[in-house]
Parts: sequence; C-alpha cells; structure tokens
Amino acid sequence: MAFPENFLWGAATSAYQVEGAWDEDGKGRSIWDNFVRIPGNTFEGTNGNVAADHYHRYKEDVALMAEMGLKSYRFSISWSRLLPNGRGEVNEKGVEFYSDLIDELLKHNIVPFVTLYHWDLPQALQDDVAGWESRVCVDAFAEYARLCFERFGTRVNHWITFNEPVIFEMFGYVTEAHPPAKNDPHLMYQVSHHVNLAHAKAVLEYRELGFQGEIGLTNVISPAYPYTDSAADREAAWWAESFTFHWFYDPILKGEYPAEYLAAIEEQFGKLDITANDLALLKQAKSDFIGINYYQPARIAAPEAESLCAVGRESNTGAAGNASFCGRYRTVLDTAQFEYTKWRWEICPDALRDCMHRIKDRYGEIPIYITENGLGDEDTVVDGVIFDETRINYISRHLSACKQAISEGIPLKGYYAWSWIDLLSWLNGYKKRYGFVYVVGSTLERKKKQSYFWYEQVIASNGESL
Repeated sequence: MAFPENFLWGAATSAYQVEGAWDEDGKGRSIWDNFVRIPGNTFEGTNGNVAADHYHRYKEDVALMAEMGLKSYRFSISWSRLLPNGRGEVNEKGVEFYSDLIDELLKHNIVPFVTLYHWDLPQALQDDVAGWESRVCVDAFAEYARLCFERFGTRVNHWITFNEPVIFEMFGYVTEAHPPAKNDPHLMYQVSHHVNLAHAKAVLEYRELGFQGEIGLTNVISPAYPYTDSAADREAAWWAESFTFHWFYDPILKGEYPAEYLAAIEEQFGKLDITANDLALLKQAKSDFIGINYYQPARIAAPEAESLCAVGRESNTGAAGNASFCGRYRTVLDTAQFEYTKWRWEICPDALRDCMHRIKDRYGEIPIYITENGLGDEDTVVDGVIFDETRINYISRHLSACKQAISEGIPLKGYYAWSWIDLLSWLNGYKKRYGFVYVVGSTLERKKKQSYFWYEQVIASNGESL
C-alpha cells in the first residue's frame, strides 16, 4: 500500500476564479464576466475582476508552490485571454502570460497540467453563434485548442480538454444558475453532444501535431447509491447513475452514448442531432486518461414531492436534498446517518475509492487522475494563524482511500487538491474557502494555512506520513 514514486502530488485552480485582470492586456469578456454583473446572481455581487490577482502575482504563487514541494499545478487557460473574440486574431499578451507561467513552473520543477476549458466561454461566441448550442462553437474550440498546443505543447505534456461538462451544461441549460441561464433539458443534451465533439476534435488536433504527451477530459463523479433497497429507490439510482456518470463518461471513454438512457431521454425530451459521422469522430478520439473531480456520493430515492427542498443559489452547487431536473430521482439529505460539510455535501472517502473501481469495471485499465478533491469551509483565523484542521482531516481521509485503491490495482497517477489557493467561488464569493493558502481581504496577502504545512509533509514522504 504505497503511492508510486512518480505520483503527481498537485493542487488546482481555474483561470476565472484566480487570475483577475479581467479586462487587461487585450483580454476579451467571457460569459462569466457578464453573468456576474446581473444583480442577484452571486453572493454580495462578487465577481472575478481581481479574484486572487494571480495574473500579477503568479511568480509569488509559484514560489509558494515550490516551497511546499508541489509536484504539479493544474490550472486553466482563459480562452478569451488568448482569443478575445473566441476565434481569429490572437492576443499575444495573453499568450505571453501563460508562456511565462509555464516557464516559471518548469524552473521550479513543477509539472504544468493544463485545462483548456473551465467554463469561461468567450462572450463573443455566445453573442455571435449562441455558444455551445451551435456546431460553429465546436470548430472554434478546435482552433483554440490547436493554438494552445502549438504555443505551449513542447513544454506542457498533460492536457485536459474540459472541466466538468455535467456542471456547466446542467447549471447553464436547466437550473439557470450559470450562464447562459436557460431552462431547456433538450438543449442541455444537445449542448452536451457538441461539447463531446469539441473534445474529440481537440484530441485529434493534438495527435495530428505529433506531441507525445497525454490528453483527456475531467468530469465530476458522484456515485449513486439507493437510499433504501426498495425497487423504486433502485430504479431512481439507475437514473441518477445513468445521467451523472454513464452519459458523460461513455462518449469520452467508449465513443458512444448509453443506448438505454439515450432512448429514454429522447422519448422524454425529443430527438437529438447526433449523426453517424459524429459517432465515428467520438470513436477516433481515444483519451489517454480520465480525470475525476470527486466531492461526494449521491444518496438516491424515488421522487416524492413532499421530500423536495427549495433550490437556491447555494443549493444549486451540489448540496444534498434536491430534485433531479428530469423528475425521476432526488438526492437525500440524512444528517442522522451520514456526515456532511457546512454546505450539505456528504463526506464519504469510501465512495471515492468505489467510483474508481466503477470506472475500471466499465472502461478497463484507463489511467486515472484525481483532478479535484477538497473541502470548502470557513477557516478560523486567530492571531494571524489560519486553522483548518477540518480540511486536513478531509483530505487525509480521501488520500487514504486513494492509497487503498492503488493497492487494489487502480492505475491512479496523481492527486490534485482543490484548491491551491483561496479563490473566488463562481456563485458564493469567498464565503467558502478551499485553499492551502489564505488570501487576506482587500490586501490579497498570501498566508499559509495549517494544511499547507501538512500537505508539504505528505508530499515529502510520498504519502507515507498519512
């Protein structure tokens, strides 16, 4: 029971949540730059204008990573920083920023792990072609991906095309919590297909350029468990597993859609535009790995109206106790039986191990990275010391589950805590913090938390200190 010697001990962020500099040096607007300016969309009107100011402080941040001994840093590129209009003219100042960041990481022997899309679509593409609703956006993404590969591909060997499609599609096209804030389940499924095509085209662009690195996709997984052994709850869990897991993983790892679920949702919401050529494209685009973002399982029961809770801004971000959009299942909140965070996210390290086995059982020996896992909390500050024992406990338990999974034959290659530094929550500002590094109010001073020193020891011991 040991982590492999070349295990990538990492931490992660995303561009919109950490960079700031939202309109500097030629950057175009993203859909989030516009969405957060609509009153009521975010906690206290917070936005990513400054965020953690990583754009101006990246050298300071990388130095802190190096001091910790971080082996790898997962970050995303802002599409509109490189291509202000989503396609066409390149913003060389944006290219320069990411090039300098990559060089700074490599100077400190930190492996860059790059995500191409972490939800911040260029607003120009939303305005011009309705974003992911159009196949034009698929080709625009392929153009953007090729630009990134050409400019950074000799120095970056690990690429993620998309982060959590299930989240930006579900919240953007059903719950209205994310841009473009629509409520159309049929459109969500069509958008999902377009995103899969964009992933496939990016993979083929990478292959065509001849790079020897690896490319894959990251999705969140919340393994579904029937709340009781009743037939109704087991059927509901089938629906939940089919939607949150199989629908999003099968096209990427098998090149096809789960037939039974596809038939069911087309009967409910209408026929999708999926062609034979589309499916052939998906089959060609073999991923080198799959990334897992894991936070919690889902306890699933049959939909009963009296058991549903109101959906607000915070519960929209994954809290237990919500109805499904299709009305065929609901998640259960049971504080007497299960352990939860302050935001009603269940804490269950065993489900992380279980979901890796589910992936292996369904897709075979695909290499796995845990690309996000962490605890959002309200940290305690006393005399300048940031106490976050709950975060240490949370991550330690999940790393122990990873260690056990490795001993059981799971090809796990790396773990990326969410997040490296306190960053802007998409909807909830700094109310919920995740980082190893604390960001102090308006001064943006960086302070190391207890968890920073703890993770430093974990990395130095290659997990033996657990």
